[in-house]
Amino acid sequence: MSCWCLAAFRFDHLSVFVGTFVGLFTVLTLGYSSEFMRKNPTPHYPLSTIHSPPPSVPLFRYYACVILTCAASLGAVFSNNLVLFMVFWGFLGLLLYLLIGFGENARSSYTAKKAFIIIGGTDAFMLLGLALLWHLAGRPALTSLKMSAVSVALDSKTAMAAYLCLAAGALAKAGAMPFHTWVPDTAEDAPTPVAAFLPASLDKLLGIYFFFRLTVGMFQVTPGMNTFLMLLGSFTIVAAVMMALVQHDLKRLLGYHAVSQVGYMVLGIGTGNPIGIAGGLFHMLNNTIYKSCLFLAGGAVEKRAGTTDLDKLGGFAKAMPISFVTFLVASLAISGVPPFNGFVSKWMVYQGVIETGRAGGANWVLWLVAAMFGSALTLASFMKLLHAVFLGQPSAEARAQVEGTREVGPAMWLPMVILAGLCVVFGVFAFNLPLKLFILPSIETGIIYAGAWRSVVATALILIGLAIGVIIYLVGAAEKARIVEPFVGGETLSDHTDVPWRDMRMSGVDFYRTIQQVDFLRVVYPLAEKKVFDVYDVGMKVTFGINKALGYIHNGVLPRYLGWCLLGAVIILYVLSR
Repeated sequence: MSCWCLAAFRFDHLSVFVGTFVGLFTVLTLGYSSEFMRKNPTPHYPLSTIHSPPPSVPLFRYYACVILTCAASLGAVFSNNLVLFMVFWGFLGLLLYLLIGFGENARSSYTAKKAFIIIGGTDAFMLLGLALLWHLAGRPALTSLKMSAVSVALDSKTAMAAYLCLAAGALAKAGAMPFHTWVPDTAEDAPTPVAAFLPASLDKLLGIYFFFRLTVGMFQVTPGMNTFLMLLGSFTIVAAVMMALVQHDLKRLLGYHAVSQVGYMVLGIGTGNPIGIAGGLFHMLNNTIYKSCLFLAGGAVEKRAGTTDLDKLGGFAKAMPISFVTFLVASLAISGVPPFNGFVSKWMVYQGVIETGRAGGANWVLWLVAAMFGSALTLASFMKLLHAVFLGQPSAEARAQVEGTREVGPAMWLPMVILAGLCVVFGVFAFNLPLKLFILPSIETGIIYAGAWRSVVATALILIGLAIGVIIYLVGAAEKARIVEPFVGGETLSDHTDVPWRDMRMSGVDFYRTIQQVDFLRVVYPLAEKKVFDVYDVGMKVTFGINKALGYIHNGVLPRYLGWCLLGAVIILYVLSR
């Protein structure tokens, strides 16, 4: 019995690396939640009536669910037996449902059900894939289905179906398209610590961890499947970031970026070469760091403002400097700006894509353009977000609130600072710390870098350039500036409006609104708002339509039942007579 228990678990470089960060994010989430989940005793600020303050929930049940989620995640990560893995994996779906349900948003219960059905539905596909894998393995004892021992070539329809069924569960957990729609809904409707803990960190780690096990270890993936994975990754990058550009809610926008970043991971692993796979794994780690930091910093603003509506925010940079700096660092990291960690992992994914072209791949330029275009749009959307939340002028109703706002307590800002610090350290010392300690030991073959990137030297040059820029700014600001009313074409705005110029503001929400008028996107965006691309909504309509048709057929009227029986008998006689 003890031998079987030991054989059912695997402690290698990859599982220990993922398990370590599962524990880290759990600790940070628990610390952050200790302050965030406490309801404000009195509504101090004018906007606190717009949305309810952070939810007042049974804290014991909440913390128990978080700890159980950590335990089940560690069980899934270290499981080597596929049956045991599925037990932990299925338990995580139930815990996801419970944690989302702690939100006090009116849509929280609907979102929890939606996430549970999408994750549970793909889990059913995983069970089918496991059954097919058991069939391919010659029907051995279920206890002998070890991940480390499975090696199946995609040379038959059964093997292809088994891989796709198992990959569907992994990609749904990670939030890749087309199983992504639960992620932005969860980001908006669940408590912020839950959004930072699950779709932003643990679900990414677990989903991509299992996807890596499938694609690199358990199945021998063909070039055709690699091409399909790169297509899926590229489409996820661009489509999700285009949706993020037009969002009006802080957390929903971050949710779409959580989907977009999965595309880089799938793209990197789909390249099938060592540097691309290492880049995908490194991006998995980096994404969990900066995405959790973004959610936690956004949650700090939500805690003080009582809303995540971008139209009702602005000017929080001075009032909440720690939240602003950590959000800024994480924004630059997710946008792939050097010397932060997101740049290094994206740079490795780019090299992996280029390597596919050197190996004879015909579409590598498309994948590369999609990945780089996605990074540019990511930076653009975070310029919008930084302006709308921190740098832009607050609205008239929010100005008094901003002036009376103070930074959140250490229990909330300390996890943000730790994660922002990791964004810097894992970028500047990428080759000496995260790659050397966590990523490269998980890749069996060596990596040859196609380009040269000396992160420490580059960081020093960037700092020197910034210092020169600051000096030039200070020299230019030495002269006394004069303050005048805003003017256009030599005419002050007050000549044409009764609104005081101090109340006139440019909302970051309106950035990039014009892209909705592009011919193709003019059709796509309204369809997306109607949830035409939402697998849950489409599946629900199909299911209800079938139920309605069956209800019409089976309406309890005896003559109709006799008619169906007669028709069935005629069909049976016709078939038997042939």
